[in-house]
Amino acid sequence: MTTVAAPLTPRKQVARLAAQILAPLQQGYLADRSPDVAALARLRRGAGREAGQLPDLWSLIDTGPLHVPPDDARPLDESDLVRAEDALHVALTLWALHQQSRPTGMHQADRKDSRRGLGTAVRRMMKPGEIDEPLRKRLVRAGTAPDLTSLAQRLRDIVVLLRRADIPLDYALLAGQLYTWQRPGGADVVRREWGSSFHAWHDKDAEKPGDAAPAPAGDKTTDSTDTDKDAS
Repeated sequence: MTTVAAPLTPRKQVARLAAQILAPLQQGYLADRSPDVAALARLRRGAGREAGQLPDLWSLIDTGPLHVPPDDARPLDESDLVRAEDALHVALTLWALHQQSRPTGMHQADRKDSRRGLGTAVRRMMKPGEIDEPLRKRLVRAGTAPDLTSLAQRLRDIVVLLRRADIPLDYALLAGQLYTWQRPGGADVVRREWGSSFHAWHDKDAEKPGDAAPAPAGDKTTDSTDTDKDAS
C-alpha cells in the first residue's frame, strides 16, 4: 500500500523558506564574506520594526517561492501571503540581531536530542533548578502581545539576552510559529508551544549557556517543519 505524504501546510512552507534563506546567510557571515556581513547589518536594522517600514530589505527576504508553491503544498491566498511575509521578516531580522558578533551559528535546528525552541532558550538562561521570574515574565509578555509589531519588539528584548548568553534558537521554527500566531486562534497555539518547550527542559540534560555546539553549515531544519502541529 502506497503512503501519500500530507501536503505542506502554509506554516511548513514558511519554516522551510526561512531555513533556505538563513542557511547561506549564516554560512557566509561566519566565513566573513563581505556581502553576507553587509546583508546581516541591513537585516538587523529591521529587528522589532514592521516589514513595510524598510523597503531596503525586500531584496534580502525573497518571498517569491511562497507565490509559486511546490507540488506538495497548497497555494497561499492573499491573507496567508501577508502573514507569511511578515513572519519571515520578523524571524530573519531577529536572527540578524542575535547573530551579530557571534562566532558560531545562532540559528540551529530544533531536534529531539537538541531542543532549540523559544521556551527552551529562555529556560536555558536560568540557573539549574531555579525559575528566574523576570525572565519567565518576558516570555509570558511576548506570548500576550496584542499584535505582531508588539510581539516583534518583545522578542527583540529576549533575543538580546540570548545573544549575550550565546544561546541559539531555531529561527525557521520561530518563523512558522509567527505565521501561526497571526491566524485566528493561532496565538493560543503558539503560547502552548512556547510553554511546553519551557517546561519540558530538564536541567540534568542541559547544556550550559555558551556550550551549544555550532550547527554545520547549511544545517537543515527537518524537525522544525516535519513536527509541525498546526495543520492550517
